[in-house]
Amino acid sequence: MAGMGKVYALNLFDVADREEYLAYARRSAAEVATHGGRVVAMGKFRDSATGDIAPRQVMILVEWDSPEAFESYRSDPALADLHPHRENGTSSYIWHLFDHLDDLRPILKAAD
Repeated sequence: MAGMGKVYALNLFDVADREEYLAYARRSAAEVATHGGRVVAMGKFRDSATGDIAPRQVMILVEWDSPEAFESYRSDPALADLHPHRENGTSSYIWHLFDHLDDLRPILKAAD
């Protein structure tokens, strides 16, 4: 994963415990920024147009400077007390990483 450039973390989840998630949210934006991330979009579920994934209440998309920046956020020992608030405050959590692309050529390129 080293040297791959920016990545996007797609977070989909339901709020299971409002107070626990608020304890996470109060600190998370600053900590994300400190580790090289920035929230680029947030959303509340509206409708399931198509697909086989169960809907979640919340979507947050975070752009990270690199996969290493994302991992530094996840594994920073100084944040050991923060992540349990996210875990205890949510349910049905999906956290997927996507590489940044300028266009779809790398995906649509014919196999050699």
